[in-house]
Amino acid sequence: MGDDFKDLFGNWNPEDSRDPSDEFRSEPENRVRRALNEKEVKVVNVYEPVIDGVPSPGSPQNIFVLLRDNRGRELKIFVVRDVAFSISLALESEKPDRPITHDLMKNILERLSCKVERVTIDDLWQETFYARITLDYNGQTLDIDARPSDAIALALRFRAPIYVAEAVLEATAQ
Repeated sequence: MGDDFKDLFGNWNPEDSRDPSDEFRSEPENRVRRALNEKEVKVVNVYEPVIDGVPSPGSPQNIFVLLRDNRGRELKIFVVRDVAFSISLALESEKPDRPITHDLMKNILERLSCKVERVTIDDLWQETFYARITLDYNGQTLDIDARPSDAIALALRFRAPIYVAEAVLEATAQ
Protein backbone atom coordinates (compact mmCIF):
# COMPACT_ATOMS: atom_id res chain seq x y z
CA MET A 1 0.00 0.00 0.00
CA GLY A 2 2.89 2.37 0.72
CA ASP A 3 4.01 2.08 -2.89
CA ASP A 4 0.52 3.13 -4.05
CA PHE A 5 0.93 6.47 -2.28
CA LYS A 6 4.44 6.85 -3.62
CA ASP A 7 3.08 6.26 -7.13
CA LEU A 8 0.48 8.99 -6.58
CA PHE A 9 2.60 11.56 -4.75
CA GLY A 10 6.18 10.66 -5.60
CA ASN A 11 8.62 11.99 -2.99
CA TRP A 12 6.28 14.83 -2.00
CA ASN A 13 6.38 15.70 1.68
CA PRO A 14 3.63 17.87 3.23
CA GLU A 15 6.28 19.74 5.22
CA ASP A 16 7.95 20.88 1.97
CA SER A 17 4.92 22.90 0.88
CA ARG A 18 4.30 24.57 4.25
CA ASP A 19 4.61 28.33 4.35
CA PRO A 20 6.99 29.14 7.25
CA SER A 21 4.97 32.27 8.04
CA ASP A 22 1.98 29.98 8.89
CA GLU A 23 3.85 28.58 11.88
CA PHE A 24 1.99 30.57 14.51
CA ARG A 25 -1.27 31.46 12.74
CA SER A 26 -3.17 28.69 14.49
CA GLU A 27 -2.50 30.28 17.89
CA PRO A 28 -5.51 32.20 19.28
CA GLU A 29 -3.42 35.34 19.65
CA ASN A 30 -2.64 35.32 15.94
CA ARG A 31 -6.02 34.44 14.52
CA VAL A 32 -7.34 36.72 11.82
CA ARG A 33 -9.76 39.35 13.07
CA ARG A 34 -13.32 38.94 11.89
CA ALA A 35 -16.18 41.40 11.88
CA LEU A 36 -17.83 41.14 15.29
CA ASN A 37 -20.13 44.17 15.30
CA GLU A 38 -18.82 44.93 18.78
CA LYS A 39 -20.73 46.97 21.34
CA GLU A 40 -19.01 48.85 24.14
CA VAL A 41 -20.06 47.77 27.63
CA LYS A 42 -19.46 49.16 31.08
CA VAL A 43 -18.81 47.20 34.24
CA VAL A 44 -21.80 47.77 36.52
CA ASN A 45 -20.42 45.95 39.56
CA VAL A 46 -19.34 42.63 41.01
CA TYR A 47 -22.09 40.64 42.70
CA GLU A 48 -22.05 37.79 45.17
CA PRO A 49 -25.23 36.12 46.37
CA VAL A 50 -26.18 37.25 49.86
CA ILE A 51 -28.31 35.23 52.27
CA ASP A 52 -29.64 37.06 55.31
CA GLY A 53 -27.19 39.91 54.77
CA VAL A 54 -24.16 37.62 54.68
CA PRO A 55 -22.24 36.67 51.51
CA SER A 56 -23.10 33.12 50.49
CA PRO A 57 -20.31 30.67 51.27
CA GLY A 58 -21.39 28.69 48.21
CA SER A 59 -19.28 27.89 45.21
CA PRO A 60 -17.23 30.63 43.57
CA GLN A 61 -19.37 30.24 40.42
CA ASN A 62 -22.00 32.31 42.23
CA ILE A 63 -19.90 35.48 41.94
CA PHE A 64 -20.33 37.43 38.71
CA VAL A 65 -19.40 40.67 37.02
CA LEU A 66 -22.33 42.47 35.44
CA LEU A 67 -21.68 44.24 32.14
CA ARG A 68 -24.22 46.53 30.44
CA ASP A 69 -24.29 48.14 27.00
CA ASN A 70 -25.90 51.49 26.15
CA ARG A 71 -29.16 49.74 25.18
CA GLY A 72 -29.49 48.24 28.66
CA ARG A 73 -28.58 44.70 27.63
CA GLU A 74 -26.74 42.88 30.39
CA LEU A 75 -24.17 40.14 30.43
CA LYS A 76 -23.04 38.17 33.48
CA ILE A 77 -19.49 36.85 33.56
CA PHE A 78 -19.00 34.39 36.40
CA VAL A 79 -15.63 34.80 38.11
CA VAL A 80 -13.56 33.25 40.86
CA ARG A 81 -13.28 35.06 44.17
CA ASP A 82 -9.75 36.47 43.73
CA VAL A 83 -10.56 37.99 40.34
CA ALA A 84 -13.83 39.37 41.73
CA PHE A 85 -11.80 41.06 44.46
CA SER A 86 -9.35 42.44 41.91
CA ILE A 87 -12.16 43.85 39.75
CA SER A 88 -13.84 45.37 42.82
CA LEU A 89 -10.61 47.13 43.81
CA ALA A 90 -10.24 48.56 40.31
CA LEU A 91 -13.86 49.75 40.25
CA GLU A 92 -13.34 51.54 43.54
CA SER A 93 -9.93 52.91 42.43
CA GLU A 94 -8.33 51.33 45.48
CA LYS A 95 -4.76 50.10 45.56
CA PRO A 96 -3.66 47.31 47.87
CA ASP A 97 -0.52 47.70 49.97
CA ARG A 98 1.29 45.30 47.65
CA PRO A 99 0.44 44.64 44.01
CA ILE A 100 -1.94 41.77 43.36
CA THR A 101 -1.80 39.82 40.10
CA HIS A 102 -3.54 42.34 37.84
CA ASP A 103 -1.60 45.25 39.32
CA LEU A 104 1.59 43.30 38.70
CA MET A 105 0.52 42.66 35.10
CA LYS A 106 -0.15 46.38 34.65
CA ASN A 107 3.25 47.28 36.13
CA ILE A 108 5.03 44.83 33.82
CA LEU A 109 3.21 46.05 30.73
CA GLU A 110 3.92 49.69 31.56
CA ARG A 111 7.61 48.96 32.14
CA LEU A 112 7.69 47.36 28.71
CA SER A 113 6.06 50.49 27.21
CA CYS A 114 2.96 48.48 26.44
CA LYS A 115 -0.60 49.74 26.78
CA VAL A 116 -3.95 47.95 26.85
CA GLU A 117 -5.92 49.52 24.02
CA ARG A 118 -9.11 47.51 24.47
CA VAL A 119 -10.63 44.26 25.61
CA THR A 120 -13.07 42.28 23.47
CA ILE A 121 -15.28 39.44 24.64
CA ASP A 122 -15.56 37.88 21.24
CA ASP A 123 -16.96 34.39 21.60
CA LEU A 124 -19.20 32.10 23.62
CA TRP A 125 -18.86 28.37 23.19
CA GLN A 126 -20.36 25.69 25.44
CA GLU A 127 -21.21 28.29 28.10
CA THR A 128 -17.61 29.57 28.19
CA PHE A 129 -16.77 33.14 27.21
CA TYR A 130 -13.60 33.94 25.30
CA ALA A 131 -11.80 37.28 25.21
CA ARG A 132 -8.75 38.99 23.85
CA ILE A 133 -6.71 41.86 25.15
CA THR A 134 -5.50 44.22 22.43
CA LEU A 135 -2.14 45.76 23.29
CA ASP A 136 -0.24 48.62 21.73
CA TYR A 137 3.46 47.86 21.86
CA ASN A 138 5.58 50.57 20.22
CA GLY A 139 2.88 51.21 17.61
CA GLN A 140 2.35 47.52 16.91
CA THR A 141 -1.02 45.93 17.75
CA LEU A 142 -0.91 42.60 19.54
CA ASP A 143 -3.92 40.45 20.47
CA ILE A 144 -3.57 38.20 23.52
CA ASP A 145 -6.06 35.45 24.32
CA ALA A 146 -7.38 35.78 27.90
CA ARG A 147 -10.12 34.81 30.29
CA PRO A 148 -12.75 37.55 30.19
CA SER A 149 -12.44 38.11 33.94
CA ASP A 150 -8.68 38.76 33.73
CA ALA A 151 -9.17 40.94 30.65
CA ILE A 152 -11.80 43.02 32.47
CA ALA A 153 -9.58 43.44 35.55
CA LEU A 154 -6.72 44.64 33.35
CA ALA A 155 -8.92 46.92 31.21
CA LEU A 156 -10.20 48.68 34.33
CA ARG A 157 -6.66 49.36 35.48
CA PHE A 158 -5.73 50.86 32.11
CA ARG A 159 -9.08 52.63 31.73
CA ALA A 160 -9.43 50.81 28.42
CA PRO A 161 -12.79 50.23 26.75
CA ILE A 162 -14.46 46.82 26.96
CA TYR A 163 -16.38 45.49 23.96
CA VAL A 164 -18.65 42.49 23.47
CA ALA A 165 -19.45 40.91 20.11
CA GLU A 166 -23.08 41.41 19.12
CA ALA A 167 -23.47 37.66 18.63
CA VAL A 168 -22.39 37.08 22.25
CA LEU A 169 -24.86 39.69 23.52
CA GLU A 170 -27.65 38.07 21.48
CA ALA A 171 -26.76 34.56 22.66
CA THR A 172 -26.96 35.61 26.29
CA ALA A 173 -30.12 37.71 26.04
CA GLN A 174 -32.76 36.65 28.53
